[in-house]
Amino acid sequence: MARVIRRPLLLAAVSVAVAVSLVRLAAAVRPFVLVLSVDDFLKDSSAHPSLPSADSAGADTDADEWDDFADDSPAADPLLSPSSWVPLLDPTSSPPSGDEPDSPADSLFVAGARAILSAASEGDDVAFVTASAQIEAAAAAGHPGAQSALAFLSGAGMTRPASRSRAFLLHKFAADAGDLQSKMAIAYSYFRQEMYEEAVKLYAELAEAALTSSLISKEPPVIEPIRLHSGTEENKEALRKSRGEDDEDFQITEYQAQRGNSAAMYKLGLLYYYGLRGLRRDYVKAFHWFSKAVEKGDTRAMELLGEIYARGAGVERNYSEAYKWLALAAKQQHYSAYNGLGYLYVKGYGVEKKNLTKAREYFKLAADNKEAGGHYNLGVLYLKGIGVKRDIMEACNHLLQAVNAGQPKAIYQVAKLFQKGIGLKKNLHMATMLYKSVAERGPWSSLSRWALESYLKGDVGKALLLYSRMADLGYEVAQSNAAWILDRYGDQSICMGESGFCTDMERHLRSHALWWQASEQGNEHAALLIGDAYYYGRGVARDYERAAEAYMHAQSQSNAQAMFNLGYMHEHGHGLPLDLHLAKRYYDQAVTVDSAAKLPVMLALTSLWLRKNYADSFLVRFIDSLPEIYPVVEEWVEDVLMDEGNATILTLFACLVTVLYLRERQRRQVAAANPQQPDGAPM
Repeated sequence: MARVIRRPLLLAAVSVAVAVSLVRLAAAVRPFVLVLSVDDFLKDSSAHPSLPSADSAGADTDADEWDDFADDSPAADPLLSPSSWVPLLDPTSSPPSGDEPDSPADSLFVAGARAILSAASEGDDVAFVTASAQIEAAAAAGHPGAQSALAFLSGAGMTRPASRSRAFLLHKFAADAGDLQSKMAIAYSYFRQEMYEEAVKLYAELAEAALTSSLISKEPPVIEPIRLHSGTEENKEALRKSRGEDDEDFQITEYQAQRGNSAAMYKLGLLYYYGLRGLRRDYVKAFHWFSKAVEKGDTRAMELLGEIYARGAGVERNYSEAYKWLALAAKQQHYSAYNGLGYLYVKGYGVEKKNLTKAREYFKLAADNKEAGGHYNLGVLYLKGIGVKRDIMEACNHLLQAVNAGQPKAIYQVAKLFQKGIGLKKNLHMATMLYKSVAERGPWSSLSRWALESYLKGDVGKALLLYSRMADLGYEVAQSNAAWILDRYGDQSICMGESGFCTDMERHLRSHALWWQASEQGNEHAALLIGDAYYYGRGVARDYERAAEAYMHAQSQSNAQAMFNLGYMHEHGHGLPLDLHLAKRYYDQAVTVDSAAKLPVMLALTSLWLRKNYADSFLVRFIDSLPEIYPVVEEWVEDVLMDEGNATILTLFACLVTVLYLRERQRRQVAAANPQQPDGAPM
């Protein structure tokens, strides 16, 4: 059976591959490894109707749906659709223009959306209510963007009672009118309900739109989903590295580049080319620094210059220049450049004529050196039978190699194989998951950048609103970020409820709902927090059985803390049957998964041994009383010992005791080395 093994994400930093080709290796939002067994492959897929006929193999089949080598020329950028919030967030972004003047509904939507963002920033609940009324009026007039925004407000319970059914209906109206964000929300709703027949169709459409828009969008094709928190604490290191030109590391790199360091020049070009580390994407600056690095002989920059000329990114498209720079990089054994050369030979760009034999040789050179783009392009050649004999199994093998390296186009193609049952057994669940991972790279993901910028500027209210909007679209990182903000900044007036600011109960329920959605998507820390909330009664009524359910969910994702907690609950019969053998099994699992659990597990096993052999002893009763004593001791430490004055006095006292002890030890050592002399002995 096909399985996805999730790699745990304790931090939000995502490693970005620097090897560049025309088909880019990009970081995934939720890194995964696709594991397939022999049973997942089909023995004979050559006759599938979705594949081109044998007569067309090797021919010009640009019209075929499987042709990945067609010219990429999307008609419009979905990022700037009439329902997009980006023009409201980015003053440099022009709103979509058209021949028709703005309708009253357009004006109402823009005014309402702008006012909601402003009200969220200022913590003005009255202005928020007024703005939502404007959006509701625009939605009633049939504006799809307003319907989508109103669906978000209805689902979250902002300025109106929370209603998932009303939210779904409004999203459906907006989606039918072409709103892509509402299509994301509906697809995610189907996905959560395991309605894969419906979800896969929407995610397939959205994934295709995401790949198309990345070619012309101002947003980077590499996603950097920054997690605001690490556990329960703020993720200060990741946030520090996301401050763009204000980051100290960036300033040091820029200084080194200005002093002639080629590696720093290349790094600056890379940051600007992709818009990484909080920087705005800037092709002009990227071209400048890559050119400087090339003057110093940096082969990686040569390849990127080739890509820039091939794409026409910030410069006039010039395939001859692209070929020149890619060939120079390839001569220096920069193998990913071979992938770009192969593409040029497939298309016949910048070379004398198309040459599929050379293209395949170059793709193979790249693939043999573990370049994801080479594997992907070879997979497409074998899938279509372009310049080679069609071989579905060989195509699947290459595409799967590229998928596990995070190549988005490969993920899209493998999703299509699973959806249609070509080479791989039909698996709509797997197809949906893969399409979803690509769809989340779409232009709507740019909201995460604005949410992060708002948070870094201290505008927590706007950050919460934007992360909540993305959470509605199914982004796991946004779900956990919004939940963490609600928990961390609950005492501030940033959470909008049914009428005015959230009550404590509304805030806790919304936070728990977001944590649970994140846990469903593989965030084991989220499930752990939900379990803690029910176990200790934080914001909800204490419920050991629901706590155990949440811990079980986290345990299924190999969370050592959850395993330990389940062992403790079995040991004490809290929400689970009293079973010392099962308790020991969970404790042993915890230390197997995480060696850092060795000490607490050792103490827990000691407690088990005492409980088994001295069930009614004083020691067991004392151990059982610790959970009640600990909060009292913790409060005393916080209120008394950690008081600034008391802490100073205690520190001075500890220093005094230490000095006296050391002096006494020194006196005894001297006395031992020089025993008392007898009377009359010579001095």
